[in-house]
Amino acid sequence: MSKNWNFNTKLIHGGVEPDKATGATGQPIYQSAAYAYDTAKDLEDVFAGRQFGHIYSRISNPTVFDLEKRITVLENGVASAALSSGMAAISAVVMALCESGDEIVSSQFLFGGSYDYFDETAPKMGINVRYVDSTDINAVRDAVTNKTRFIFVETIANPKTEVSDIKALSDLAHEKGIPLVVDSTMTSPYLFDSKAFGADVVIHSATKYMSGNGGVIAGFVVDTGLFNWKDCLSPDVAIAAKRMGQFALIDRVRWHGLHNCGATLAPMNAYMIHVGLETMGLRVQRQSDNAEALARFLDEQDAVKAVNHPRLDGHKQQALAHTQFPLGCGSVFSFELHSKESAYAVIDGLKLAKNMANLGDTRTMVIHPGSTIYQRRPEQQQQAAGVTPEMIRVSVGIEDINDLIEDFKQALGGA
Repeated sequence: MSKNWNFNTKLIHGGVEPDKATGATGQPIYQSAAYAYDTAKDLEDVFAGRQFGHIYSRISNPTVFDLEKRITVLENGVASAALSSGMAAISAVVMALCESGDEIVSSQFLFGGSYDYFDETAPKMGINVRYVDSTDINAVRDAVTNKTRFIFVETIANPKTEVSDIKALSDLAHEKGIPLVVDSTMTSPYLFDSKAFGADVVIHSATKYMSGNGGVIAGFVVDTGLFNWKDCLSPDVAIAAKRMGQFALIDRVRWHGLHNCGATLAPMNAYMIHVGLETMGLRVQRQSDNAEALARFLDEQDAVKAVNHPRLDGHKQQALAHTQFPLGCGSVFSFELHSKESAYAVIDGLKLAKNMANLGDTRTMVIHPGSTIYQRRPEQQQQAAGVTPEMIRVSVGIEDINDLIEDFKQALGGA
């Protein structure tokens, strides 16, 4: 039945049921490290996978498990794994799909933390990452080799807002026999239907839109069910598929990310995301509308050199953005002034907007990416990602838009 519900109804009812013992509709918090069984045989069967049950909360927990079911419903997937952060989710996917000597083809338009992982940590495991302009499908095709194990792309690039053609990338990946992994943090399941556009694996930093309040760190890996893991070029997953079928990838993500590495989501954090999810559609729509309105205001200001928002005229992928994200493009965009000093002056002059490193929060936030998130990235890599010294990244909240416009207007005047 839930498959026929619209999105905001799924947010409330999808994947959850009232507690059978008490009738409570609020999600219980199971703050327990381990779980008791009546007999030794019962626990043996759970360890062997012959019987469902929770063993130890590093591996699974009832509060977290119910959250995973909700995320699976929102992405129309087959299974999900919750982890301690978005970066833990990326790491777990890499560990599941890659071995020493393998390669990843990644968009060059990346969040700074993803760059750090691909440049510094993946090579320690013998994994090479080939960066490419993901808006150029021929460039992506040329980068794929027989060592490539997946293609990685963000739905909307952070912070320059490039938009890649997800369906074209999916077709290419499947032609090559590899999955397409999409980081949908910037759009959330509300704004982007990952499965409809061919994404095989979806990653979220639930710290952002899903929790909505900036109070928790969390990540998800979702298998949409489009890729046949029995044909996977990654031996670890292909072998698991003989036993687990379509659940092979999530099984390997859980094994490496949770069982072996302990990147576990705490029950209290899972509970806070349960609460945040119920209003995600309302929040994200308001944030998206506010961001577009603020971007249009800034685009008209003489003090502003450029505004990067996918819905503005002049954006290279404006038409594609309307197709992939019909409800809007989320809370994040960037704009450029005429100098780094001007950018700093605007940030310092803002009263409502907070200078902090997060996005998707209910409050509006700004940051100077070049001196913070991308501080350790070489100049060439910053340029490839579209980061300039004059750039300010904005994540717009749910405040009244007139108040936000007035705040940016006075800050621009002071600069």
